[in-house]
Amino acid sequence: LIEYYVAHRIEVVKRRTAFDLAEAEKRAHILEGLKICLDNLDEVIQTIRKSPDGETARTKLMSKFKLSEIQAKAILDMRLQRLTGLERQKIEDEYRELLKLIEQLKSILSNEKLQYKIVKDELKQIRKDYGDERRTEIVVKTENFTIEDMIKEEDVVITITHNGFIKRYPVSGYRRQGRGGKGVSGASAKEDDFIEHMFIASTHHYILFFTNRGKCYWMKVHEIPEAGRAARGRALANIMELAQGEEIRAYLNVKEFSESQFIIMATKNGTIKKTTLSEYANPRKAGIIAINIEKGDELIDARLTDGQHQIVLAKNTGYAIRFNESDVRPMGRGATGVKGAEMGKDEEIISMVTTRRNDATLLTITDLGYGKRSDLEEYRMTKRGAGGVITLKANEKVGSLVKMLEVADSDDLIIITSNGIVNRQHIADIRVMGRNTSGVRLIRLEEGDTVSAVARVPKEDDEDETLPLTDGTNGVAPTNGSTNGATSNGSANGKAK
Repeated sequence: LIEYYVAHRIEVVKRRTAFDLAEAEKRAHILEGLKICLDNLDEVIQTIRKSPDGETARTKLMSKFKLSEIQAKAILDMRLQRLTGLERQKIEDEYRELLKLIEQLKSILSNEKLQYKIVKDELKQIRKDYGDERRTEIVVKTENFTIEDMIKEEDVVITITHNGFIKRYPVSGYRRQGRGGKGVSGASAKEDDFIEHMFIASTHHYILFFTNRGKCYWMKVHEIPEAGRAARGRALANIMELAQGEEIRAYLNVKEFSESQFIIMATKNGTIKKTTLSEYANPRKAGIIAINIEKGDELIDARLTDGQHQIVLAKNTGYAIRFNESDVRPMGRGATGVKGAEMGKDEEIISMVTTRRNDATLLTITDLGYGKRSDLEEYRMTKRGAGGVITLKANEKVGSLVKMLEVADSDDLIIITSNGIVNRQHIADIRVMGRNTSGVRLIRLEEGDTVSAVARVPKEDDEDETLPLTDGTNGVAPTNGSTNGATSNGSANGKAK
């Protein structure tokens, strides 16, 4: 760093000296012309008087006394009072000083040692005028230096729109509201676009993006472009090499790649697959295969586990199946997976929950904004491949099921609609009800609007709900308590298909 700074200062000295030299030579050239004028004063005056105009006088002076146009113009612009003996002496003195200066400037440009001396003297003067105690440490070389060392570690909100625009945004962008509130504008909604994915991650973590076609893309959080709350962000197609029709369906927020952890994936048609996390440690720009997707199927979710979780698969028809992760054996990245649920006509898997808690609470929400909480214990444990039990009575009034999440009373819930409306509320404000019910209204929707994304936001223990922020909003709580510093996505896929 110091070497580059000194090189910069040397370049400044060279450019400054070259500029001063050019100005000195211009002035010396004019003074040479004035000296010629003073040496031939009578002839110069006579020539000027006999000329009908200034242009003729300048031409005659240039021809008769071998002057340049600049010198002739300077003579014509000179006042009569400068023709006195005193002024003549001033001109000669200035000319001599300029010749000395020109010689010095040329010497600086041709002598590297002089250039370094000037830099040194100027730095000493700066130290004398502004010097204080050093605030940084100078080292010759640092080992294992990465770009993350220059980036502040902080939690940010990541959003992805239906048409594939991504951004990161500070956590202070949303204020909490009560159940049934209308929310605040979270993004500029286009006629054919809306926010579909939202999650929270640290700037030093990795994000594994999983697409509907079963591919995985790898990215650092700090590489995601930052944008304002109302902006859509940058197109994923300009960041990742997504194929035509390929869409993000899930993500994993990972701190490091461990051999003792697994990725559980589920597809729309009820297939489930388990792969070790370490198989994803070596990414490719064009993505890698995470699961072999059969024709007519697509990936809907991916979760990080330690091999000891329970799995719940939820269907758009309001049914859900619960089984142990141990029922699914680990497979290679290129495998298809095994049967996770028995699927009926027009049934699709819309969510997957992974949990280690028998006392967990599950939140279900429909595309028309209705939802409820139910205890996990109400879902009987079965083997994978079963048809499941009712988790929410889906009908024309409440709509189709679009999301199931594991939640806690201390959490907050963020709901985003296809019109770009963002609603935040306490999970504790949502009633715990039996499985065989339709739930309550969680958000009032305008006509034609639907729920497009849902996210669970952990609440900090020391969160100050009345803390005033510059934009009048309360911050989204950062991620915490995740295994290996990792979290999974809490996004809905929009309307039931």
